[in-house]
Amino acid sequence: MKKLENKVAIVTGASKGIGAGIAKSLAAEGASVVVNYASSSQDAESVVAEIVNAGGRALAVKGDVSKTADIENLFTETEKAFGKADIVVNNAGVYQMGTIETVTEDEFHRQFNINVLGLLLTSQAAVKHFEGKGGSIVNIGSVVTRITPPGSAIYTATKGSVDVITEVLAKELGPKNIRVNSINPGMVETEGSHTAGFIGSDFHHQTVAATPLGRIGQPDDIAQIAVFLASDDSKWLTGEKLLASGGVR
Repeated sequence: MKKLENKVAIVTGASKGIGAGIAKSLAAEGASVVVNYASSSQDAESVVAEIVNAGGRALAVKGDVSKTADIENLFTETEKAFGKADIVVNNAGVYQMGTIETVTEDEFHRQFNINVLGLLLTSQAAVKHFEGKGGSIVNIGSVVTRITPPGSAIYTATKGSVDVITEVLAKELGPKNIRVNSINPGMVETEGSHTAGFIGSDFHHQTVAATPLGRIGQPDDIAQIAVFLASDDSKWLTGEKLLASGGVR
């Protein structure tokens, strides 16, 4: 029997990159997966098609995680298609690097609305749908809270929030049999890291040089950890922040 047979999972921001990798890996282990996306419908449907073609069950649902109405619709559509969720992966996130001189109110709120408020609202809805049966919330943090790179003040602040929210909710929700853990990846090769110009840059080469395992991550490196945290293999873990960075710390 597969690890996540008969489970229902929601992955936010799952149309590409780490989120897409997690969605596909959860489905491969038997979960019915809802692929949430904000704007990339074609990419989301491509992820769904790949899952279905491999014999899995999946559905794409559009929604802005920083909007309560969108989150409510996400969980409603999930329940209609597959039943109530058992697993929620808070992967949706945005970033923009820049020195303190470039900080603006708009950019601050853009990143905090998605990376922090979105995680809180999605977790809030998850608790309601997990009621009586427990569940697993997997947050996606970042190694930046350990290495604090220059030019990342807003982004690192959002991921520091993810770290402490993970710990708070683990204590708060443990009595409800809801586990809350975080994966904190290092640099991962995704569409986003290519678009941002990280891949092939000096920063990329410096990161590889500083990584004991000698490379940057791939989405599958993170996805397998998400499967572990979503499954009963990690039933005695909550409040943990797993550094998935090839040894960078």
